[in-house]
Amino acid sequence: MDLWESGERQISWAARSMPVLTAIGERFGIERPLDGLKIAACLHVTAETAVLMGALKAGGAEIALAASNPLSTQDDVAEALRAYGIAVHARAGVDRATYYRHIHQALDLEPDLVLDDGCDLVNILHTERTDLLEHVTGGCEETTTGIIRLRQMAAEGALKFPVVAVNDTRTKRMFDNRYGTGQSTLDGIMRATNAMLAGRTVVVAGFGFCGRGVAERAKGFGARVIVTEIDAVKALDATLQGYEVRPMAQAAMAGDLFVTVTGNRDVIRAEHLSVMKDGAILANAGHFDVEIDVRALDELATEVHRGVRPNTDEYLMPDGRRLLLLAEGRLVNLTAAEGHPAAVMDMSFSAQALAVAWLVGERSRLDPGVYDVPEEIDHEVAKLKLAAAGIGIDELTPEQEEYLHSWRVGS
Repeated sequence: MDLWESGERQISWAARSMPVLTAIGERFGIERPLDGLKIAACLHVTAETAVLMGALKAGGAEIALAASNPLSTQDDVAEALRAYGIAVHARAGVDRATYYRHIHQALDLEPDLVLDDGCDLVNILHTERTDLLEHVTGGCEETTTGIIRLRQMAAEGALKFPVVAVNDTRTKRMFDNRYGTGQSTLDGIMRATNAMLAGRTVVVAGFGFCGRGVAERAKGFGARVIVTEIDAVKALDATLQGYEVRPMAQAAMAGDLFVTVTGNRDVIRAEHLSVMKDGAILANAGHFDVEIDVRALDELATEVHRGVRPNTDEYLMPDGRRLLLLAEGRLVNLTAAEGHPAAVMDMSFSAQALAVAWLVGERSRLDPGVYDVPEEIDHEVAKLKLAAAGIGIDELTPEQEEYLHSWRVGS
């Protein structure tokens, strides 16, 4: 009971900052666009996700939820969701085998629709649970890495149903990725280490929207920021914004704090770990526990001191240097902190909910592949968010509309 009550409080607190998703849930309760449908989801089991699950359930869906990251699971929220009638297969801190077992348990629902965060659930569907594919008529993906995987599957003809790229909406990339990841990542790092950022050198690996957010927030705290990139255009963008750009081989020797935000694996490898300063801090805010080569770190270390602070492990190198790994190399913002602020997730999950309803209406007309969220959904979410904040914007006059849409009007 205590766990349930704690989860209920967390969900209610998050919902206060999620007026758009709350309104959509109320609308879904009247319209019931998901009546009779089964949804299997693999998402971070947090209070914000619980508000999304509530909206989908209000729309008539039967839901089974697994965790997309064992270290981000909030057990009290999971218990409260179970009390709401949602099947939750998640527990904080489980091992890798249990993580995948929970995904299989969610898929045992035999879903019509799937929601994924990183493509693990969709991957299992296409490799180990192919017997269920005939039931699945569509899905949504929330992350950059997941979209990359899905586009590869589609290009190879392996993807068996349409998937909506919720991650690629403007409201998701511009606000969730940039401001949400930026704030929550530094929140997690400071909770885990109590480190002062002012005057220190922070290396940000990757300058996509998430990397920009981390770099901006670190710069705002007074840090000197070095960016590493593989994309020449993004590297040039970072340079023109005033950041120093270096290859990781050079940045590794200069950094006090390293944050990987790429969506790829082995961004920080043995050769980088071997030249880092004593006391260097390693954090990942991009994708699973593969961006920092934790195996190489284990092999290089002569001793490992677990839990020197909450979510902080100390690795002693042969030459006496100490490297600090946060959150076991998993997402530091969701492990050492509470993830993105609810106000940001309000937009992302609102787009997700509306995309699910759109997909239900369109799935019979869609071939297998990856689809963008319709632009009108993005605009609707932004307008609702502005209205909830009491902010008004201008509208085009008829003359302005004509000027923009007619080639016959001269300058």
